Amino acid sequence: MPYAAITYHVQPGHEDEIAEIFANFRRVDTPVMRDDDGNEVGKLLGTAVFIKDDVMVRMIHYSGDFRAIGRHMATQRGVHLLEEKLAPYLAIPRDSRTPEGFQRYFRDATMRCISQLSIDTHVAEDRVP
Repeated sequence: MPYAAITYHVQPGHEDEIAEIFANFRRVDTPVMRDDDGNEVGKLLGTAVFIKDDVMVRMIHYSGDFRAIGRHMATQRGVHLLEEKLAPYLAIPRDSRTPEGFQRYFRDATMRCISQLSIDTHVAEDRVP
């Protein structure tokens, strides 16, 4: 299952305030992503958020079409509440009020993946005695 990372440039010195915002995050209504015809196109398997100084990274574990994750998240009330609370701490303001604005930021802030390894795809090699 793939992972993605979304970056946020935040004002340094506010790690505790930002952690509090994420501690009270309201989860999405369903982890299943659907296309316009109602077909399942992906699933949100898990997330994690990391922060260090002025950089915050949201890791997303998912299956299926990653674009569907951005579309789905853009419609979630809890995500928009989090974005509103996070806005004062962002070093670079962004418009995430509309689904289009949210999807644009989601797309533009996705980090380039250079490696993803798992026990399913890279079995450990035999040890040399």
